[in-house]
Amino acid sequence: MRAAAAVLAVVTAGAAHADGTFTVRLMTPEVALKAAQAALAKCRDGSFQVSVAVVDRSGIVQVLLRDRLAAPHTADTAQRKARTAANFRMDTLALDREMQPGRPSAGLRALPDVLPVAGGRVIEAAGALVGAIGVSGAPGPVNDDACAAAGIAAIAEDLEL
Repeated sequence: MRAAAAVLAVVTAGAAHADGTFTVRLMTPEVALKAAQAALAKCRDGSFQVSVAVVDRSGIVQVLLRDRLAAPHTADTAQRKARTAANFRMDTLALDREMQPGRPSAGLRALPDVLPVAGGRVIEAAGALVGAIGVSGAPGPVNDDACAAAGIAAIAEDLEL
């Protein structure tokens, strides 16, 4: 009887320990680079000089590309857009609408490094956030957003499970 109770205690403790962990999916540096290069290529097709940043799910930069003539501030702006998308788990175009003056989330605009301006998009694999991409430097945030979308489209097959 005691042996059965001891085995039950060990099994139960093992199950409780397993519930204390979780599994995450991460992009490889190669996939992050492929997304950044595709976004840069899309912007170049429009004759836009931009910076592109790809961050992991925690907002840590994996790739940063700045085209030759992109303004210096675009590197920081692309990173902030990507980080904002990853941290809020929402594309920055949609986040911009949610944070407009008078909206309940408007105060979040004042947080450091938050940049809810179109051009930041989440990257998901099998419904899980794996990172985000941010683009800055195209004329207008909508063009930044289109380039970011092209970056994600380029890695869609790589992220399918």
